Amino acid sequence: MLLLLSIRSTRWSDPKVESGSTRGSKMVSSPITTRMQAILQKDMVREFLAEFMSTYVMMVFGLGSVAHMVLGNRFGSYLGVNLGFGFGVTMGVHVAGNISGAHMNAAVTFTNCALGRMSWKKFPVYILGQFLGSFLAAATIYLLFYSAIIEFSGGRLAVTGPTATANIFATYLPDRLTLWMGFLDEVIVTGILQLCLFAITDKENNPALQGTQALVIGILIIVIGVSLGMNTGYAMNPSRDLPPRFFTYIAGWGIQVFRVRDWWWVPVVAPLLGAYLGGIIYLVFIGSSITQRPQILENSMVYEDRRIPVLPKTMQIPSMTSSLTPVSVSPANRPLAQTVPPLSDPIHLQHF
Repeated sequence: MLLLLSIRSTRWSDPKVESGSTRGSKMVSSPITTRMQAILQKDMVREFLAEFMSTYVMMVFGLGSVAHMVLGNRFGSYLGVNLGFGFGVTMGVHVAGNISGAHMNAAVTFTNCALGRMSWKKFPVYILGQFLGSFLAAATIYLLFYSAIIEFSGGRLAVTGPTATANIFATYLPDRLTLWMGFLDEVIVTGILQLCLFAITDKENNPALQGTQALVIGILIIVIGVSLGMNTGYAMNPSRDLPPRFFTYIAGWGIQVFRVRDWWWVPVVAPLLGAYLGGIIYLVFIGSSITQRPQILENSMVYEDRRIPVLPKTMQIPSMTSSLTPVSVSPANRPLAQTVPPLSDPIHLQHF
């Protein structure tokens, strides 16, 4: 009996058997796993997923806060909406900041491409990720608050009126404003947003401290909301407004979400123009006035990104009586950096 147990124990612990079974499982899973890893490691795919996830996170928090204000009475407020979108942006930057830059905004992506800060071939990748993330966030909020929406609206999904619920998902122009005043409002607000974003991230000026950028950008959204958001709901972002609006169209609110005061195109076009103008204004009036770094001199070499003067081994200094006589250098002499080991503490030429 003991012998039988030892044989069974030996058989199941046989390295050959284990290695064979392991090898077999690897042969089954390895090609699929390797292929998926190869796809996910591509820059375009990673940036697409980063924009998708960061926009989804921002919009879930933002739209959820609007749902609380519209449906929850004492559970929500306009300040809560500003906090929801502001800190939603902060969380989105933490999700994707080091991968795609966490634009989460088609106007910001457009401006970076138009000003040469990013390749145009990335534009559709970023926009697709943002739009899908925003659409899925709208679907998530609809699912989570469906019963509250039906109770509040009496079962009728309205776009306008006292029981309107479409404004949970997209912005709508108030009656007191004309269409073009709303357009101008979106241009100015988005221009301020882009100008401040450039300032926050400009390492040559006075950027936010390392590690605080996400928080500072979130605070910027809150400040814009509490000071400039009353007129049009400060969309400032085609990716924030158009995909949720399209979701409400197919979810039961109908074509009215696009027809009410012909507003739907303004949060798409105006932010693009505003962000572009805001970026140009910053670069022209602020960026061009920033002191440029000293250029590398002709008679200097680069050593670990620090400049070291290249000096001749010997040099004849002219006397005071012959100050106009050119300095003569022996052709056989070589630079000092080629004849001695690198200095342990290289000289910095801040001003030469």
